[in-house]
Amino acid sequence: MTTAILGALDALAPIDLDELNALAALQTRIDRKYLVPLVALDGLLQELEPGARILQIGADRDFAYESVYFDTPDLTSYLGAARRRRRRYKVRTRTYVDSAECWVEVKTRGSRGSTVKTRQEHDPDARERLTTDARRFADGVLDDAHLPEAVDGPLAPTLVSRYRRTTLYLPGTQSRTTLDTDLVWTAADTGEELALRGFAVVETKTGSTPSSTDRLLWRHGYRPLRMSKYGTGMAALHPELPAAPWRRVLDRHLTLALH
Repeated sequence: MTTAILGALDALAPIDLDELNALAALQTRIDRKYLVPLVALDGLLQELEPGARILQIGADRDFAYESVYFDTPDLTSYLGAARRRRRRYKVRTRTYVDSAECWVEVKTRGSRGSTVKTRQEHDPDARERLTTDARRFADGVLDDAHLPEAVDGPLAPTLVSRYRRTTLYLPGTQSRTTLDTDLVWTAADTGEELALRGFAVVETKTGSTPSSTDRLLWRHGYRPLRMSKYGTGMAALHPELPAAPWRRVLDRHLTLALH
């Protein structure tokens, strides 16, 4: 865990994964993302709501994640988000590096801007490709979401993101807050890397009601940003692509933070 957030979270009571999933699985949810300087994060986290708990597995309280994103040759997934189409999707593998647990995940849009995540177990050794079974699963989810254009043709890896995540449970709204640090994007085609320095990506995952973390960040002047890890990473690594939803983040927030 980065020392910028270690002090504020060290005293929090733990919650294990089974209890966290029972209380706040949130497979259908509203996601809000914020970019918070690491130097400010410790002070903000001192103001978390009473009773906040931190995910702990064994002795560990932060975890390495790797996501591999898949797209069609004409980038249907990316362009759907870049052009703000209502019916858009993402397909990725998500690997929990510490436990070597891997899932193939499909994200689609639900009602009122909610995110619906559907997933099934995946072979971690195949995380950089979609097996026949994984592709069949993804096609079924996308077909059910009425996204036939997404299932025509191959889905190949386009972007890899790696970071460390700390997960908090907020009992007041039965919601989660995640703190992502050490984010590195890698272009699948060229191997070019970009690292986000000096910031944490703070994400709230709620039902219809904003969480106490949202209200805490609002009080301190932070507002939700359009910052899809896939969209922003692709736009930063491929500046020739349309990137209207993430232009403000790229120009105002990430220009000096990306190395």
